[in-house]
Amino acid sequence: MKKGLVIGLSIIGVLLIVGIMFVSWLVGSYNNLVTMNEEVNKNWSLVENQYQRRADLIPNLVNTVKGYANFEMKVLTDVTEARASVGSIKATPELVNDEAAFQKFQNAQANLSGALSRLLLTVENYPELKANENFLQLQAQLEGTENRITVARNNFNESVNTFNATIKKFPAVVIAGIFGFSAKQYFKSAAGAENAPKVEF
Repeated sequence: MKKGLVIGLSIIGVLLIVGIMFVSWLVGSYNNLVTMNEEVNKNWSLVENQYQRRADLIPNLVNTVKGYANFEMKVLTDVTEARASVGSIKATPELVNDEAAFQKFQNAQANLSGALSRLLLTVENYPELKANENFLQLQAQLEGTENRITVARNNFNESVNTFNATIKKFPAVVIAGIFGFSAKQYFKSAAGAENAPKVEF
C-alpha cells in the first residue's frame, strides 16, 4: 500500500472521528437545552396550578363574607375585580418569553394578592365572621395556597436561572442562537411589596 494512500485514509478517519464527536456534542448540548426548557415549562405549570387554586377559592370566600351585611362592599368588589383581571390573562408557557405580557400577568397577580390581604385585614373588625367555620377553613386554604405559590415561584425562578445562565455561556450560546432558545422572564417582587397593606376605616 502506498504511503500517500495510508496518510489519506488516516486523515479521512481522523476527520470522521472529529465529525462524529462534533455531532454527538451538538446533539447532547441541544438535548440539554431542551431538558432545561421543559423544566422551566414544568415549573411554570406548577405556578399556574397554584394561582388557579387561589382563584377557585375566592368566590367561596367572597360568598361567605357577603353574608355579613355590615361588611365593606368595596373590599369585596376589589377582590372580585382583581380575580376577573387575573382570569382575563391567558397564562401560557409562551408568556415567560414575552417581558411585557409576563409583567402584565405578574401585576394582575400582585393586585389580587393585595386585594386579598386587605380583605383578610378588614375581617379583623368582624369577630363573628372571624369565628365562622367556613371562613376559617377558606382562610386556612388561602394561606396554604399563598405559601405554595411562593414555593412554586421560587422553583420556577431557579429553573429559569439555570436555563438563562446556560444559554448565555459559550458554546451553548451558539446552539441556543441556532435553535431559537431565548432567555425566560423571572418573577420579581411587586413594587411596594416590602410594605404591609394599609386598611383605613
